[in-house]
Amino acid sequence: MNFKKTLVALAAVSVFSAAVSAEKLSVAATPVPHAELLEFVKPKLAEQGVELDVKVFTDYIQPNVQVDQKRMDANFFQHQPYLDEFNDGRGTSLVTVAGIHVEPFGAYSNKIDSLDDLKEGAVIAIPNDPTNGGRALLLLQKAGLITLKEGSKITATPRDIADNPKNIDFKELEAATLPRILDQVDVALINTNYALEAGLNPTEDALIIEGSDSPYVNILVARPDNKDSDAMQKLAKALKSDEVRDFIKEKYKGAVVPAF
Repeated sequence: MNFKKTLVALAAVSVFSAAVSAEKLSVAATPVPHAELLEFVKPKLAEQGVELDVKVFTDYIQPNVQVDQKRMDANFFQHQPYLDEFNDGRGTSLVTVAGIHVEPFGAYSNKIDSLDDLKEGAVIAIPNDPTNGGRALLLLQKAGLITLKEGSKITATPRDIADNPKNIDFKELEAATLPRILDQVDVALINTNYALEAGLNPTEDALIIEGSDSPYVNILVARPDNKDSDAMQKLAKALKSDEVRDFIKEKYKGAVVPAF
């Protein structure tokens, strides 16, 4: 074999070795902004030998189930109170790898322009999962529409309402369906990821919205056995990079806020 052929052969071996050594990392995510952020960092991770496989889910249950059952390596869709509630309720032990961003939670309506216009007996839809339902009620309490029982926290439900002066009728529905029923209710409290998917602009369309100081930071989640893996830590670092911070600020215009 001459020198030129030897170089070609060595190059081929090098490319093959690099392909073989690339570590795969599968992450479950809701479409917006989570999957978009993961797709943004995918090329950077590829340069570091990590092949990122993003699987999109439209609910808040399966991403955790998939990771717990080791069908996926990680997920990116939830905040810490939701994860804590899920672990307690399901007996799982999923853990936080890194906090990435905040999605201020808001109230939306196709029927009124202000909460001051809310009539007696109005129908308000809130998420039916424990933490986001409580988060919705806390926001409505902050707006002065209701008063919750003393000591009510993120897991509050309509049963924890102590004072409801407008006799609001609360409907608890799956979070993902809330944008689709805006014409059927007076107000819906919607997670920002679902609001964005539906074409709503949280900073312009929300009647009330959490501030950027919201404690509900969206987190990258894994299992205790893989949270410290090299690939997982590379993903966490990429999601907390200056490039991602700039991407969030430019693309989401305040509807999503970096938490780093």
